[in-house]
Amino acid sequence: MSEIVGTKEVGLLILLDEEEKRQLTIACDRQMMYQFELRLQHLPIAERLLPEVMWQVISTQSELRFEIIINDLIDGQYRAVLCNIDSLEPVAMRASDAVLLSYIGKIPLYIEEGLMDKQSVKYVREASGVSIPVNTISDDMLQKALDKAIADENYELASHLRDEMKRRKGNVQ
Repeated sequence: MSEIVGTKEVGLLILLDEEEKRQLTIACDRQMMYQFELRLQHLPIAERLLPEVMWQVISTQSELRFEIIINDLIDGQYRAVLCNIDSLEPVAMRASDAVLLSYIGKIPLYIEEGLMDKQSVKYVREASGVSIPVNTISDDMLQKALDKAIADENYELASHLRDEMKRRKGNVQ
């Protein structure tokens, strides 16, 4: 978990592959960052929060088994499904919620291989920063980044961001 320099409203969840060679970065809102902070600090209140209580009920009062798959990226948002292993019934959910549920319930978390190949970057232990593909940034974040690039007179970056905005709107030529 990391914060984006210059904003307190958006954070990053950094997922590593099993070999710790590649990383995938998922943007999340401030509220989700707070939820992770509660769990990572092992605060006693976390045990009584709704996700923990619901998971306890599901895991102790049923035989259901799950896995979570991050399987798509649409308009800057990763998509995930909670999948019942036995019935293969999928339930769509936000990727950041999927990561939190995986953490709480120790549910296996997978990323579709093609998506991981396309979206991940090399993992560097102790790196001072992280690269995130521009297509993983929400429309709102993209607009804010464009405004900042123009204000900073970074026109090359502004051009790339503008092109991504046009691509999302279907205006790419």
